[in-house]
Amino acid sequence: MPPGRGRSVVLNVGGTRYSFSREVLKDFPLRRVSRLHGCLSEQDVLEVCDDYDRERNEFFFDRHSEAFGFILLYVRHGHLRFAPHMCELSFYNEMIYWGLECSHLDYCCQRRLDDRMSDTYTFYSADEPGDGGARPADEDTRPPAEPPPAAQEGRKWLERMRRTFEEPTSSVAAQILATVSILFVIVSMVVLCASTLPEWRAAENRSFEEQSRYTADSVREPSGIIEAICIGWFTAECIVRFIVSKNKCEFVKRPLNIIDLLAITPYYISVLMTVFTGENSQLQRAGVTLRVLRMMRIFWVIKLARHFIGLQTLGLTLKRCYREMVMLLVFICVAMAIFSALSQLLENGLDLGTKNKDFASIPAACWWVIISMTTVGYGDMCPISIPGRILGGICVVSGIVLLALPITFIYHSFVQCYHELKFRSARYSRSLSAEFLN
Repeated sequence: MPPGRGRSVVLNVGGTRYSFSREVLKDFPLRRVSRLHGCLSEQDVLEVCDDYDRERNEFFFDRHSEAFGFILLYVRHGHLRFAPHMCELSFYNEMIYWGLECSHLDYCCQRRLDDRMSDTYTFYSADEPGDGGARPADEDTRPPAEPPPAAQEGRKWLERMRRTFEEPTSSVAAQILATVSILFVIVSMVVLCASTLPEWRAAENRSFEEQSRYTADSVREPSGIIEAICIGWFTAECIVRFIVSKNKCEFVKRPLNIIDLLAITPYYISVLMTVFTGENSQLQRAGVTLRVLRMMRIFWVIKLARHFIGLQTLGLTLKRCYREMVMLLVFICVAMAIFSALSQLLENGLDLGTKNKDFASIPAACWWVIISMTTVGYGDMCPISIPGRILGGICVVSGIVLLALPITFIYHSFVQCYHELKFRSARYSRSLSAEFLN
């Protein structure tokens, strides 16, 4: 520690002063503050803090004072939570500066931070510039090694390609690519729906069984050619996006990429099964499997989520509200178990001379309970006794109440997700406008 007046040390963080003794700094829980004890000169001190007053023995840090106050509460009490009315990412940046990590946060705040980082695709690493102390002490002042110009150009090109394929509103090329991808999805869906029409099958002179399996002739037909072209486009798009992605493991784990694989692989599996089985009658059981695989092309519709905020909002809402969705399912299951048992008892279990055969068992009564709670009411089965009808009214009212309870949380989350995605889309649109003007 450089010589100064007195044995106390003053930390000035964003205008708020804190006084400590020299002995406290030696084993201070914050790595950046504890490093002050090992400084031997004023130059070493300025490498740790932003300014130093030798007369007052005061160290100045140009950081967020309120965030540092919450960090000091962690030092004193061992619990670290986010500062109110402060962005989670900004607070996390302050944590990194003072030498803390995500694991120091309480569990509830860790979940908030994980959700925030996953929503904004922001990833912090220890070797990023400006991480404020996340690196070792001997590397704080070391300038980052700049890559050669060729490597920089390659990174810029990969980043441009990644944004073109991942963000449809990031550039003119991205919009064109998104439009072409949407057209391929629409064409493939129209062909899939039309191929099930009797007129379509009659025009191609094929029976229903032949329609349900791939043959060498079916590939040469118009529907087979269109399907092959669409599959080729989707495959090329998926491969390019995998090549230009930053993290290959993270790319495979993303839900939309999993859906792409589920939509593409059935075609190749079907072709391989046809090549190996051919027209062998002993292997015609594979026709059912092929038909199922072919119908999995319906997953291509979900590919539109890459280009429409509405579908992205729906997926993000389901991801954030999975606890509320589980709670909703639990409510329904508990109510269904209670009302199905009571309805079966009142309609068929009691020997009153009139038995309702529709409620012969509890599983059969579960169907009546679920369509009553959701107010669908097909009318295919209904209670006929007076106690059963009273129970049916209670079941309908209970279903309305139980379904309405978690909907409020899901609705607010949906609105929040929609505004976040809309803001991000508007940000890319502004960059697109600037690119167009330039």
